[in-house]
Amino acid sequence: MRVVTVEGECLPEAWERSIVSVWEEGIVVDTEYGDRSKDVTAIIIVRNPLQEPRVHLKGIVAGSLKGLFEYVDEVIKGIHDDMIERYEYTYHERLFSYRLPNGLTINQIEYIIQKLKKVPYSRRAQAITWQPWKDIKSEHPPCLQRMWCRVIDGRLVMEVTMRSNDALKASFMNMFAFTELQRYVASRIGVEAGAYVHIANSYHVYESDWKWAEKFVEQVKSGKSRRYWKSTEFLRKVARCT
Repeated sequence: MRVVTVEGECLPEAWERSIVSVWEEGIVVDTEYGDRSKDVTAIIIVRNPLQEPRVHLKGIVAGSLKGLFEYVDEVIKGIHDDMIERYEYTYHERLFSYRLPNGLTINQIEYIIQKLKKVPYSRRAQAITWQPWKDIKSEHPPCLQRMWCRVIDGRLVMEVTMRSNDALKASFMNMFAFTELQRYVASRIGVEAGAYVHIANSYHVYESDWKWAEKFVEQVKSGKSRRYWKSTEFLRKVARCT
């Protein structure tokens, strides 16, 4: 088992460093999908998660630039909640409308907001996704497990724990969407967003992506990868035109 910690000032910087770390320090393990992976436990710290540029083009794997912003709307606004029966869950449903076996629902994000408005230093402002009565039987249970928030020095810190995270093909979009949720929660509380900490128990690159990862790490080390860093507003304009 390897545990790596990386830091970056902005989201693209921290994500790039995390890819280098899993590629260089990861151990090879088998997976339940018949593919091996390079794997670490990763702690990724983004000191200023809303600082531009926020977008890394190599981290967008939704098929289009619009896909990144649709994913944000899926997490925060629940635009795909009507597809829960097909996909078993959405992060928005688990966070904003966590359904208990007795039919009751809990808006955990609203709980976090109200809790930190009253007690900014509370250690209890968290939300979970895991539902053991259904997820232990699922072939594709949620990767996101827990969000924990606290106001420190007048800024909202968010820490997120993933049980599993595809470093190349999922983690950047996860972090981008979750930091947009951090922005939303901070605005509702009336504070600025602080550091974002992304913890992945299994942060991995599948063997089928090893050539891609090796090439990308070379670009990062040479500095050429910085041409893929883009501002959010620039990408929004491009997405509207495509």
